[in-house]
Formats: sequence, structure tokens, C-alpha cells
Amino acid sequence: MAFKKEVPEIIEPRDVFVGNIDAPITLEEFGEYESEVCAKANEVVKQILEDYDGKVRFNFRHFPLTHIHQRSLKAGEAAVATAQVGKFWEMHNILFANRRNLGTTSLKLHSKEAGVQNKRFLDELVNATYGWQVQGDIKEGHDRGVKDVPTFFINGERFTGKITFEDMSKAIEVALKTVKKKTPAKAKV
Repeated sequence: MAFKKEVPEIIEPRDVFVGNIDAPITLEEFGEYESEVCAKANEVVKQILEDYDGKVRFNFRHFPLTHIHQRSLKAGEAAVATAQVGKFWEMHNILFANRRNLGTTSLKLHSKEAGVQNKRFLDELVNATYGWQVQGDIKEGHDRGVKDVPTFFINGERFTGKITFEDMSKAIEVALKTVKKKTPAKAKV
């Protein structure tokens, strides 16, 4: 009698959000953890989430530019690994804060700081357990025309303004008005 090996279901990056899951606006970023510009954009995103609390949900997709930043791929895998235990956003912010220190051993230490208790974390990184998830994000990014980081989408539409709070909030306001127009008014009873 053969035993069937149980394969755990992996939480994909496209399914990891911060903010109200039912928010009318989805802000999506294709980025990476070694980029100074992505780190600055992360601060803008934090401000957007605070100012548009309940109206915006945020999703980070991995698009490591490995020809420039060799450690960004493993950092993305580490972030996906932490998502499996509900610590993605903690790790996400720690990785940006430590973007010049993303070696494999450092990633293990960062995961502990994020609250991850997984004793196999380092093995999972070395064995690229979550490599396919990062590769999937890269493929989707290419399919959607992403060439550089950070690239943002608001409700599926590419954001083309400057990555400042002012420009992003203007685009979010436009998207909110568009969503309201599409939402049918409730009939009075």
C-alpha cells in the first residue's frame, strides 16, 4: 500500500493583501526589495493605506531585477515563505528597511524579526521552495508590460504618474469616482 505524500497548498503572492479585503480600490505594485526607488514607493504606499483606510487594499508582486540586484530574487522568495505563516507584511517592511543586507543568512534573521518560527526557513530558501511563485509574478509582470520597478496598477489600470502621495491619491480619487458610477444605486423599500 503506497502512501500519498500530502502537498501543502502555497499561498500565492497575488492572494496576499494588506488593507480592507473588500475595498473598492486595489493598488498593486510590481517591485523588488533591493531597489531604493521601491523602498521610497513603499513609504508612499503606507501613507496611501493610512489616508484611504478601508478604501484601498494593496498587493505586492515580485519583479526582481536580478541583472542589477542579485539578492532580490531570494528576498522575494523569503517574503513568499513568510506569507505562508501570515507574516508577509512584517517581512515586507523589514526587507525594505534592510535592503542592503539581504544575504541568505540575513534573510533567516529577518524572518525571525518578523515573527516567523519556521525551523526549515533556511532550507526552504536554499532549495528555492517558493521560487516558482516569484517566477510566476515575473511572468505575469512581463505579460502586463512591466519593464522596470516599481510599476503600479490601480484596479488593473497602469498608473503612469509620479510615485508621490499627491499623484497616487489623485489617481485613487478618479478610480473611486469610477467605481461609484459603476455601482448601481440601491432601491428604496
